[in-house]
Amino acid sequence: MKVVIGIPAFNEEKNIAKIIVKLQKIADTIIVCNDGSTDMTKEISEKMGAKVINHPKNLGYGAGIRSIFLEASKIEPDILVTFDADGQHKIEDIQTVIQPILDNEADIVIGSRFLKDETNKNVPKYRKVGIKVITSITDSVTDLKLTDAQSGFRAYKKNVLKDIIPSDKGMGVSTEILIKASKRKFKVKEVPIEILYTGDTSTHDPVSHGVSVVLSTMKYASIEHPLKFYGIPGVIFLAIGLFFVLWTLQSFSETRQIITNISLIGIGSVILGTMLSMTSIMLYSLVSVVRERRSNE
Repeated sequence: MKVVIGIPAFNEEKNIAKIIVKLQKIADTIIVCNDGSTDMTKEISEKMGAKVINHPKNLGYGAGIRSIFLEASKIEPDILVTFDADGQHKIEDIQTVIQPILDNEADIVIGSRFLKDETNKNVPKYRKVGIKVITSITDSVTDLKLTDAQSGFRAYKKNVLKDIIPSDKGMGVSTEILIKASKRKFKVKEVPIEILYTGDTSTHDPVSHGVSVVLSTMKYASIEHPLKFYGIPGVIFLAIGLFFVLWTLQSFSETRQIITNISLIGIGSVILGTMLSMTSIMLYSLVSVVRERRSNE
């Protein structure tokens, strides 16, 4: 089995050399995406023998994952493993992550920090809360039941690289891939990993990170499941609007007076429900046409 390991890296000169040395014992090829680093990440990676992709400026984590996917597709590995460059993942866990693919049990394997209590004891509490919220949102728009939708430590089977090309440039890429994987019926499995936090190594503000991921999840959910994302709320608002409209008409027939607040709620809900319902139908039709054209190309 040809195993390629991809590492998105931004200013990781302190960690990148020792990570590459250890990974060389496992991987056939190591791809480092140097995402506009201003330190020696590029030079060190090249000297260590890794295949380096250079972004002219910092484009974001998602852009790094996209470049790794595209480069790995050219190499055509049996398995692609994405591995963070901050030193928080254990090299020994790679075998655990790729094993379900070797056993033909999964197309995508996620190294989860939350499958076992002893593996997440060092995760900061605010991160636990944020990851659980994002994972819950991801689960709600897919048929997956995950514990760690934001883990960057993953393994991908070669068929996934052919069907999924990430497009999100930010941290939302993790949920984008899962939403697309769910749509394509790929088998996704989680395995426990240990995370090594030796301080706050994250370069992202937790609030902006969380907001960007939620917005990204909503964007891809609306594209992949327009009827569910817009249609269901549309029907709910229509039902609420019709209830208040009927209430207004009944009140008017009895008292010859219009209750302004109730009538405004009814009219507003009907308008919003109609807009959401029409949006769901139009977007569903548009997405279907685009997918049909792609399948015929």
